[in-house]
Amino acid sequence: MQPAIVRVTVASLLLAAPLGAQARWTAVADSSPFRPLDLPAPSAVRTASGRPGAGYWQQRADYRIRATLDPATHRITGEEVITYHNRSPDALPHLWLHVEQNICAPESITNRLNQPPLVFLGSAFDFSCQGFAGGGTMTALAVDGRAARATRYGTTLRVDLPEPLAPGASTDLAIAWHFTVPPSGAARMGRDGDLHEVAQWYPRMVVYDDVRGWNHEPYIGAGEFYLEYGSFEVELTVPAAWTVAATGQLMNPEAVLTTETRARLARARNSEEPVAIVTAAEALVPARHRPAIAGTLTWHFRADSVRDFAFAAGPGLRWDASGYDGILIQTLYRPAATKWEEANRMARGAIRHFSERWMRYPYSHATSVEGPIEGMEYPMLTFVPDSPTREDLHWVLAHELGHQWFPMVVGSNERLYPWMDEGFNTFIDLANVAEYFAGTAYGDTIGVHPLHLHPDHAVPGAEQPLITRPVEVRDLFWGAYQKPALMLSLLRDEVLGPDRFDDAFRDYMRTWAYRHPTPADFFRLMRDRSGMDLDWFWRGWVFTTARLDQAIAGIRSADGGSVVELENRGTMVMPARLEVRYADGTAERVELPVEMWNLGDRFTWHGPPGRRVTSATLDPAAALPDVDRDNNHWPRR
Repeated sequence: MQPAIVRVTVASLLLAAPLGAQARWTAVADSSPFRPLDLPAPSAVRTASGRPGAGYWQQRADYRIRATLDPATHRITGEEVITYHNRSPDALPHLWLHVEQNICAPESITNRLNQPPLVFLGSAFDFSCQGFAGGGTMTALAVDGRAARATRYGTTLRVDLPEPLAPGASTDLAIAWHFTVPPSGAARMGRDGDLHEVAQWYPRMVVYDDVRGWNHEPYIGAGEFYLEYGSFEVELTVPAAWTVAATGQLMNPEAVLTTETRARLARARNSEEPVAIVTAAEALVPARHRPAIAGTLTWHFRADSVRDFAFAAGPGLRWDASGYDGILIQTLYRPAATKWEEANRMARGAIRHFSERWMRYPYSHATSVEGPIEGMEYPMLTFVPDSPTREDLHWVLAHELGHQWFPMVVGSNERLYPWMDEGFNTFIDLANVAEYFAGTAYGDTIGVHPLHLHPDHAVPGAEQPLITRPVEVRDLFWGAYQKPALMLSLLRDEVLGPDRFDDAFRDYMRTWAYRHPTPADFFRLMRDRSGMDLDWFWRGWVFTTARLDQAIAGIRSADGGSVVELENRGTMVMPARLEVRYADGTAERVELPVEMWNLGDRFTWHGPPGRRVTSATLDPAAALPDVDRDNNHWPRR
């Protein structure tokens, strides 16, 4: 039979515990799991409500780039002008740039350490250049027209200014450079034959913020990116027979696309079903879909309110497209990748799901390119491999598109806090997969996947707190992806409830769109919007490797009825769900809020008078990562 559900209030919890039980309570104030977190003090920049204050500021970087890709040498030669706007209250004597092309340089940290690949279930991410020894070469650097002095430290470059850049002022950095695209660039970019997937390819600004000043941690591989928002004006010259997919709106389609291609794209933007922009038969015959096949063509792209720019270029690509709410959904792939014939439907479903459930996709297009990269995200563009199964293809494709929200729109610091990027994205991915594969064993069970991984990854002595820097994390699959997804799922379903959580999470996304939230901002905003103090939750899940072990110590008769003795034997606190069965054969389920542990690690639940409890079970749905489920039953099984 379906047990009845009883919700117990905080007041009733306090009344339920007899005075005699207080002698067994051992918690003291300075060790209470409910003590406040030690967070940075709120200010006019970042308020106690977790929102930007009246004094919030953020730098801006606008880029103008012209580059040419030589297919014979795989070399990109470019020049750029960065207009850097100092919106901080500080005069800046120097600026810092990322020159992450140098991750492949012989003297780089990555090449010198020869770090082992990170294994994510069946996939291995080799955050190295696999023996390729090359880096970016800067041939000219000027600040406001004057030659500038620069000092490079691996993947960062300090530019000393002739005079400090005053608050409210801006400056132009003119840079000329060249860079050879490696076959594998730390698992995030590279090439396969003539197909080039290009990222981290130009010098770009380091974030200067109110929290840490310059965020110039080196690029080693495991930690991703933290970048300023701004605009991009980019011109890319490639062989005429090639197709280019990139961040930004294509500004000169008449020059680089045929009349028929443009007509098909216009039709696709209003079509729910995929339209073949370049068919399989056309892909291998450039003359059938390219306006020219000899010489070069220059593709011109423009983007605003983005933090990066990436592109893919190569010949012989199939191209499908469809539309959702005015957004063009594009998938480009090599003809041999036949599973990608479904990719456009998968991509459109993901963009629709994330837009309708959380926040509308803000850009003109969402484009995914099949190639050698295992999976990587950039504004409006993702790199996704061919996959052995539909399920694998969908997961990676949708996961990389989910990154358009985290961190492309909500710009957290991935170099320090991957759980705010990979973890938040994995969390929103779960419901998208369940929707797309609804009615299948895979779709109907994907939501509990992180919970099922818990016993194998949350190993005492080996597990690390989520707050650990990614370059120090030994199990990044768990610490950056799956554990934070489990954390948010339990916060939604077991602590706040779906409506309360969804409202607060959407508010976080809206509030910090195109801004730089910290963990403290997230914690404070979730508390402010939900109305629940969650310091106890973040302490257990983010700052420690606390383990949950709720137990039933026994059932006894009292006051004409029965009481169930509950204990918290672990180091994590969570709410409890208790199912009790009575001598008359009926049952009920009781929801106990986390405040049951306010006075210590023991709690007594009093059943209704005159009814004898014969058995009890904690967490009957097995929704919590309880490390000892044997003690969740009474009598013991």
